[in-house]
Amino acid sequence: MYYKFFKSFYEAAAKKMSEDCREFIEEGTKILDLGCGSGIVGKAFQSFFKADLLGVDIKDRRIYDIPFRAIDGKTLPFDNKSFDIVLISYVLHHSEDPLGLLREAKRVSKKRIIIFEDLPDGLVSGFFCRLHGISFDKLFGNPSKTSFHSEEGWKKIFREAGLELLSKKRVSNFPVKKEIFVLGERATSSAAERFSDKEEVEGPTPSSPTSNNNK
Repeated sequence: MYYKFFKSFYEAAAKKMSEDCREFIEEGTKILDLGCGSGIVGKAFQSFFKADLLGVDIKDRRIYDIPFRAIDGKTLPFDNKSFDIVLISYVLHHSEDPLGLLREAKRVSKKRIIIFEDLPDGLVSGFFCRLHGISFDKLFGNPSKTSFHSEEGWKKIFREAGLELLSKKRVSNFPVKKEIFVLGERATSSAAERFSDKEEVEGPTPSSPTSNNNK
C-alpha cells in the first residue's frame, strides 16, 4: 500500500537515478538489483538500459512484475561473476551486515557495483536520515536497526570488503545528501588512472520526509 500511494513520486526519482548512471552502465547489461523492494527502481533501470535484470530481496514487496528471487539477506545464491552490474540502491543502511553483503556483491559481479546511499553528514541531512531510519524500522518491521554511515565511513567499509572506489557522484545536497559510489574489485593498478572522481551536484532529487525508500 505504501509503495502504491507514492508510486508516481518514486517513479520520477527512479528515472532520475537511471539517468545519473548512464555513464556507468552499458545497454543490454545484466544487472542484479540487490534489495529490489517494490521493483520501481529495477523496472526503471530495466527499461532505461534495456537490461537483463533480476531483483532479489528477503521479502517480495514488488508492485512491478520484474524477475524476482527471494534471498536470506546474507548470501547470494549465484555463481561467481554471474552479473555485469550489482545495483544496491538505498539498501545498505538497512542491512545487518553491510560488509558481508558487499563481499557477496563483489563475488557475483563481473564489472562494477553501483551503490546509492543517503549520507548523514551535516545537521539537516543527519536529521532526515534519523527520521527515515525510525519510520522505516517501524513501518516495515526491519529486523535490524537502520544504520547510516558518513562518506568516510562507507569508504572504510568498501576497503574492508576488498573493493576499490572507482568513481563517486553527488546527486543531491538538500535536504538529504545522496551519493552514487561506483566500486570494482581492488586491482593492482590504481583505478584513478581509469576513472575520474566525480563530485557533481545536480540539485536535490525527489525525496520524501522519510528519505529515499523508493525501492
